[in-house]
Amino acid sequence: MAQTGNQVRIIGGRHRGRRLHFVPGSGLRPTPDRVRETLFNWLQGDVNGARCLDLFAGSGALGIEALSRGAAHVTLVEANRNAARRLRENLDLLHEQDRADVLQCDALRLLATPPARAYDIAFVDPPFADDLLPQVCRLLEDGDWLASPAIVYLEQDARRTWPLLPDNWVIFREGRAGQSGQRVLRRSMVR
Repeated sequence: MAQTGNQVRIIGGRHRGRRLHFVPGSGLRPTPDRVRETLFNWLQGDVNGARCLDLFAGSGALGIEALSRGAAHVTLVEANRNAARRLRENLDLLHEQDRADVLQCDALRLLATPPARAYDIAFVDPPFADDLLPQVCRLLEDGDWLASPAIVYLEQDARRTWPLLPDNWVIFREGRAGQSGQRVLRRSMVR
């Protein structure tokens, strides 16, 4: 999805070119289109048929892009009530409500509970100021939220040092664009 004002544009897949509005909020910064295009090029063979978890969904740019590119199901987690409502509206607009769930809740609280199913791909892009990556990564790994194998996408402030990650997460790709640093990790089957 390309970003324009308070809207994003889906950049690939069956909904390519569709513009969706999002609710602006504190700490919300949709992943830029150039970064998303690179990310989904990296994930090209992995998204189709995958179950995806989009934590700190915000505009839904990552999760909805995954749906557009063939993900079987996406769970979008967003604490802000208005943003979660807009995510549901956008899924209805795209007729994707049967392949997605929007959970309006705190991501850390959710990850502290047992999952109904494990996910093949997790998108983790919390507000930069909150420094939540170490805690979220540990909860994903220890709480059995990830399938074996799985892919985890992390995004953080590029000026920050990457946190220690679970030993069985191996860096597959990494990049930097503007103020954001990105990593794609592959979770191996053995802990």
